[in-house]
Formats: sequence, C-alpha cells, structure tokens
Amino acid sequence: MSIADNLKKYKSEVESDGVKLIAVSKTQPIESILEAYNAGQRIFGENHVQEMVEKQTELPDDIEWHLIGHLQSNKVKYIASFVKLIHGVDSLKLLQEIDKQALKNKRIIDCLLQVYIADEDTKFGLAYDEVIEILRSDEFRELKNIRIVGLMGIATNTKNEKQITIEFNELKVLFEGVKASFFANDDAFKEISTGMSADYKIAIEEGSTMVRIGSSIFGKRVIKHFKNTD
Repeated sequence: MSIADNLKKYKSEVESDGVKLIAVSKTQPIESILEAYNAGQRIFGENHVQEMVEKQTELPDDIEWHLIGHLQSNKVKYIASFVKLIHGVDSLKLLQEIDKQALKNKRIIDCLLQVYIADEDTKFGLAYDEVIEILRSDEFRELKNIRIVGLMGIATNTKNEKQITIEFNELKVLFEGVKASFFANDDAFKEISTGMSADYKIAIEEGSTMVRIGSSIFGKRVIKHFKNTD
C-alpha cells in the first residue's frame, strides 16, 4: 500500500474517535512527507531538532510541527520560532528555557508534560509527584510564554496488553486530577498524547487525544544524516 493509502486507513480509524493523528516523519525523506501532505495530513512529529529544522524550511508553511522526542535545553532556540507543540517536557529547567525562547520570538509555545509511566529505565519523564511539584512552584507561575495543554506518556514496550492498559489508565487518572486541581477553568488543557503503532488502540480506549504513528504509514525508516545545530 502507498503512503496515501496507509494514511487514509489510519485517519479514518483514528479521527472518527476525535483523536489527532500525528504522522511521525523522523528519518523520512521530503518526498514521503509531501506524499502524506498531499493526502491531507498536516501534523507531523519529529524526534530530532536538526532534522525538524531542515525539513521545516523545505516543506509547506501550514504544517504543524510537533517535537516528540527528548529535547535538550540548548536546542530549544532552533525550533522556538515555528514549533506547534513540544511533547516531551520533563523538567522545570526545560520549561524555563522554552519560555525564554518563546518570549524572544514573541510567541506562546504549547507544551505537554511528559510523565514516566513505563517499566523501563530507557524512558524519560516526570514522576507523578514531580508534575505536581512543578505546577505548584512559584517558578512555574512566572512563566508567561508557555502553555501547558496536557500530558504525554510512552508505555512499556511489551506485548502484555494488560500492563499497557494499566499504564495508560494511570496517566488518564493523573490527567484528570491535574485538570481538576490546576486547569479547571482552562479549556486548552485537554490533550493526552499516548499511543504508537503497536498500542494506539489501547491508548484511545484509555483517553488518548493524540496518537503517534510512523513506520505503519511511511514504511521502513530511511537513515540520513542531518546537520548538527550545535
């Protein structure tokens, strides 16, 4: 099946539930992204800053770029002028840097707090109590150029669907608690970014509003070296 056919399949399935489909385009060539774009896709997710920067300059301006990978503070400045949503915010320090760079670009940048929900040491994210600690802090309240619009989590890489369900459910419960305690009157706080190709159906059942699907749309990843932005 072509990229357009794959995309049509997932869009019809995912968006019928009111969930946003993020096409994960990391390592994919411009031609493949354009094929998805011409098939109607507008939201693309990248893991690496330098790759996203290069692609953003070559592709249509109405694309929504989501940074879904781990973001280092010293790389924020390269994407602050155009990034639509930063999924993986896992520290107050990173939030402060995003706020600083957003101010320089006269923007408010939407962010998701990444929560550690997996039973794996390789995953990034905040512990539940760290999420609360950040939101209660005076330093957080001083930030005027970022907007927290929800939470993000990556489940354990396992075929145990019960475990995945529990992890996604726990994030949903945390989301609901955070919403009630800190964002009760904020309509923008509404996103739960969970679910990838292997577990997106479970994620949707457990409240996901955004799923991230890559190779199932684009096929095998293409390895390409991008310029280092350091």
